[in-house]
Amino acid sequence: MSSEAPLKDLPKVDSVLKEQLEGFSPDKLKKTDTAEKTALPTKEDVEQEKQHNELIHDITEFRSDKLKRTSTSEKIVLPTPADVAAEKQAQAHLQAVEGFNTSNLKHTDTKEKIVLPAKEDIETEKTHQNLFQGVTGFDKSQMRHTETAEKVALPAKEDIENERSHQRLLERLVSFDKSEMKTTKTQEKNVLPTKEDIDAEKGQQALCQGIEGFDPSALKKTETQEKNVLPTKEVIEQEKKA
Repeated sequence: MSSEAPLKDLPKVDSVLKEQLEGFSPDKLKKTDTAEKTALPTKEDVEQEKQHNELIHDITEFRSDKLKRTSTSEKIVLPTPADVAAEKQAQAHLQAVEGFNTSNLKHTDTKEKIVLPAKEDIETEKTHQNLFQGVTGFDKSQMRHTETAEKVALPAKEDIENERSHQRLLERLVSFDKSEMKTTKTQEKNVLPTKEDIDAEKGQQALCQGIEGFDPSALKKTETQEKNVLPTKEVIEQEKKA
């Protein structure tokens, strides 16, 4: 059986392309010269190639019999006496917290109390209100135009001495040698309150009880008079001179 395809099944060539192929003449081609170019490697490429070849040579020529045997020693660091004492103290605190008996606590009731303002607080509030009203109701049209003179204040002798002392102190702190310090031991002491502290605490408690038990129904009704104090002649003269 023949493997060649019949003529009718072969692909057909376009008539225009067929005419161009049949009329092609190699005489119409132009002569061209082909220039072969060889790109030389740069200096960096040569150095990298040398390093790579040296590395390959060192790896291939490496001799494992020249290696020296080493022994690894494991060290166990024991805790210092200070670490042991700190651990014991932490364990003691932990045991005290875990073994705490909550049944020994006493039941307490919380009372909410409303503290009334004192006479001084009321007077201060009134003064603040009067001052605020005086500021908000101030008439700017009565003010006079003034010019501000800028003055450069040189430091006084005391300021210079303070600055020098501060600089010397900083220099001493920077150059301080910690090796000259001596070791000291800290002792914890429970300071009991003195008799004066106890008396002061009792007085504070009595004062709080007096304020808490104060009966506001015993107060007398008073009327507050607001007064705007005008500046005196001396104050006006001083303001003009300023």
